[in-house]
Amino acid sequence: MREVEYKTIGILGGMGPEATLCLFQLIISNTVASSDQEHLPVVICNLPQIPDRTRHIVYGEDSPLPGLRKGAETLIKAGADFVIISCNTAHYYLPYLKELVDIPFIDMISVTVAHVVSHGFGKAGLLATTGTISSGLYQRKFADSGVELIVLDASDQESLVMEAVYGAQGVKAGFRNEPLRLLKEAVRMLREKGAECIVGGCTEIPLVLDEESAGMPFVNSMELLAREAIVKAGGVCRGKYLSREGDDS
Repeated sequence: MREVEYKTIGILGGMGPEATLCLFQLIISNTVASSDQEHLPVVICNLPQIPDRTRHIVYGEDSPLPGLRKGAETLIKAGADFVIISCNTAHYYLPYLKELVDIPFIDMISVTVAHVVSHGFGKAGLLATTGTISSGLYQRKFADSGVELIVLDASDQESLVMEAVYGAQGVKAGFRNEPLRLLKEAVRMLREKGAECIVGGCTEIPLVLDEESAGMPFVNSMELLAREAIVKAGGVCRGKYLSREGDDS
């Protein structure tokens, strides 16, 4: 067993609960370990009652920032050395959250963009919530990167991606078949617009869509975040080592 003093990963979750579980699973499955003791210490704060991020950004409803602050403070008290957030859209609040709590964060958006750039794609299609797209999170990070970011038209964004995530038969409601059908149609449209890869910029999307079902290179932002967290915590990552993009410690 390696003699390593591991850092404790804090997962600020509940956005949604299943995505939080998947993020934890990705940390486990991407860690090289031959015993329990070589896995990483992780504490999870699952707060599903945090107001919806898209509803706040797009429609001005209740802000999730107080809930995010509460979750981060809970993780600090639980012994986390740094925090990862299991929601792309919630990263809109990261600059404000950093002013409120004294703990490092890993920026999933930065990590994802760095991965796309490093693989030499010229055009990337973004599948994300309307909140993420409206906030410009990925657009700002991709600016001056040499990669053109492609998004769906507003009507297709609502009828395909938002319906796949939030609809009555969407991912957040526990369904899989209908979301997969809708997202595959969204992928087809982005490919027609010239996308060379698809960025899964919502943590519910990789729960149903992967490279095989997309039929083209698929960038799983949640898995990239998990792998970056493993490295930061002092663990050994399976496969290729990631750069330390997005680490603000």
